[in-house]
Amino acid sequence: MALDAIIELPREAVHYLLTVLRLSDGARLKVFNGRDGEWLGELSQQGRKSASLKLLEQTRPQPETRSVDYIFAPLKAARLDYMVQKAVEMGATRLRPVITQFTQVSRLNLERMRANAIEAAEQCGILSVPEVCEEIPLSSLLRDWDPSHLLLFCDEDAEPGDPLAILQAQKAAPLGVIIGPEGGFSDQERQHLLQIPNVIRLSLGPRILRADTAGVAALALAQATLGDWRRK
Repeated sequence: MALDAIIELPREAVHYLLTVLRLSDGARLKVFNGRDGEWLGELSQQGRKSASLKLLEQTRPQPETRSVDYIFAPLKAARLDYMVQKAVEMGATRLRPVITQFTQVSRLNLERMRANAIEAAEQCGILSVPEVCEEIPLSSLLRDWDPSHLLLFCDEDAEPGDPLAILQAQKAAPLGVIIGPEGGFSDQERQHLLQIPNVIRLSLGPRILRADTAGVAALALAQATLGDWRRK
């Protein structure tokens, strides 16, 4: 993006702006692409199905983002939509679905996930949209895990402890947060996870949380202690 640049809008964006929002020629709106910050643009309508934006000024620079991978076993559609939206709000930079032994959903609509991620970013004023990865077996992700990255393993069988104290003792580093399926991890998967370098096994309290709730709780802990919630 650059000052005075003209951006031809795709058909779906034209429909949303002109038909759904009923914006008229000359309307001004803020736009972003996940790389170049936020810009104020002026809408120029060319007929009923064509429009463009002229960039008038940058209103916010692109912020630095801390690397946070949200790793999860896929859920059914409605709860997956919720989980994707909340992960974006909580600052996840990559959404990485993994297939585990007890995963109940094995096929994902990645385009729907991406659309939900973009919508969540738009609604919350977030200028970066996380990468949405294709689903892979958990064993493949663990095999290729970068040992310099922390892996926050939320385990319902972990010994109770103060999660804030555990995480505050860690040094800041690229981070992964992994949440299991509704049936939990198998014993074999749990042992494999505990063998990963830089893994932090963490209890999320005395109650068993649903997978989408556990994701929000874990990401909140991670951002408060190792992420961008900390005072700089």
